[in-house]
Amino acid sequence: MLLNLLITTGLLFGIPPLCRRLHVPTIVGFIVAGMLVGPSGLSLIASTEVITALGKLGILFILFQSGSEMDRNIIHFQRHRAVVYGLYSFCFPFALGVVAGLGLLSLPWLPSLLLGAMFGSHTLMTYPIVTRYGVQKTRSVSIVVGGTVLAMTLSLLVLAGVESQAEADFRWQRMLLIPLVVGVIVWLFPRMAHKFLRRHTEPVSTFLFVLLLMVLSAFLCEEAGLDGILGAFLCGVSLNRLLPSRSSLMRQVSFVGNSTLVPMFLMSVGMLCDVRVFAQGWQTLLVALVMIGSKLAGKWLAAAVVARQWRFSATERRLMFALTHASSAGTLAIATIGFAHGIFSVDVLNASVIMVLVLCTLSSFITEQTAHRLALQEEAHMDADRQEERWQLIALRGSEAGLRELATAAQLPHADMLCMKEWTDIQTAIEHQTCSMAVYQEYQPLNTVLRLRVIVPRYAEKERDFISCFGFVRRLSVGIGAKVIFYCNQDGEQVLRRMCQREGKQLAAEFVRMNEWSETEHITGCLRDNDMLVLLCSRPSTAGYDPLFKDIPLLLSRNVSWHSYAVVYPEQLTGEWEGDRF
Repeated sequence: MLLNLLITTGLLFGIPPLCRRLHVPTIVGFIVAGMLVGPSGLSLIASTEVITALGKLGILFILFQSGSEMDRNIIHFQRHRAVVYGLYSFCFPFALGVVAGLGLLSLPWLPSLLLGAMFGSHTLMTYPIVTRYGVQKTRSVSIVVGGTVLAMTLSLLVLAGVESQAEADFRWQRMLLIPLVVGVIVWLFPRMAHKFLRRHTEPVSTFLFVLLLMVLSAFLCEEAGLDGILGAFLCGVSLNRLLPSRSSLMRQVSFVGNSTLVPMFLMSVGMLCDVRVFAQGWQTLLVALVMIGSKLAGKWLAAAVVARQWRFSATERRLMFALTHASSAGTLAIATIGFAHGIFSVDVLNASVIMVLVLCTLSSFITEQTAHRLALQEEAHMDADRQEERWQLIALRGSEAGLRELATAAQLPHADMLCMKEWTDIQTAIEHQTCSMAVYQEYQPLNTVLRLRVIVPRYAEKERDFISCFGFVRRLSVGIGAKVIFYCNQDGEQVLRRMCQREGKQLAAEFVRMNEWSETEHITGCLRDNDMLVLLCSRPSTAGYDPLFKDIPLLLSRNVSWHSYAVVYPEQLTGEWEGDRF
């Protein structure tokens, strides 16, 4: 046992630097390492049960991470495209799989349908590469992630139908559990997590709680007749808002997953590949060649049609194709079940393992190159559009740790941070500073805030640096996954709606009409649990200043003492507002 652990730990440590030296994606390195040390290779690892168990946890993590890192704003604006791409990504490979099974492999109808289900499904194997390059929230990746759940569900439904034909005592009663299980994962688990994370901030307990929900979701889905990876994905989607990508909790989850669980899964995939198959004749290799070609053609066709329909770039098309043609857990599960019921022959089972190895390797190379290219394009776009903003964050009777969380969520890495105890000191600092400022009082952890209620006074949109204040709200909303509700007059709403619909920086927000500053008293008095107030204010002698602003400290202490809030002051400059800066 200790020898197995020593070899495994050595591979976890040595494979990444070796792959970087050889310019090979680490995914390929871990799969090949699994082949070499596994039962069909050098047999250096006597028992693979531990690696298989951790590998199962690894694939659950990949799907969980892809769901938890989806940008809800992009999904909101791209949801129709995600559904369409999910249908294309399943239907085209499914049709080619059925045709290949009937025509090229001379299989009966049931095996051909099951073969199509294998081709229609895909696993986001190379998603960690996308995360490493920071392009996981681009529209192409968001559409793929959003369409994944539909493609996986359709494949599993085909599997259930084929099972019902092949197994006389197949119990459809289990299928009735699916709505109940989905409801528990999507509705109950987020509420449980929200209450837990509000009361507990200790890193170990919060990490283990999230891990428990992920595994429990997978278990419940398997009990309902679905694959566990679908449960992990749904759990990630349901906890998306509570796990901001820049939060300390998500960094812990990602560290454990990417450093241990995902490599274990990749090695377990390599161990499944029996290299002795190559010496047993050409039949298995021919079947594998047909399967690989059919699936690649179907996934490429889906990406090409979507890219042409919505005018995506060639880089986005290649990345969508790269993410969706890799297969692992879902494909192997379908192949194993088909073999157990006598639907697939041993040649198809071995060919499925070869297909998984080849497609994972090919996908990792294409994803590595394309994600890097897309990251450079995104960086160039940001450089051309970025404003050098100088912010000062002030914590009112709070800690610097809370300010760091706020700066991380709002993407203000270079902000100056101060802690003050009284509003009189803060007002003095505001009068003597001209940079953008935010006064923050923390009542609950940022990742447990459900709604940002943003008050935009009359003429606030006339401020030259109003666009930076909007950017602060948008980035904070994305960072913590909170819903945004703007309270503003008609002129402010028109400006904000244009900002919310800007390409690549969309914000799904609601608007409530507020005509007079006197209405602020009513709004602050009606805050609900898990609301955070954001008040866009102005300094004296600026376009948006109102003499009543001097009463803001009294208003906040009277009505908002049991909520988190931020009072945001734009940079004090003169001149006209530049509406295309953000």
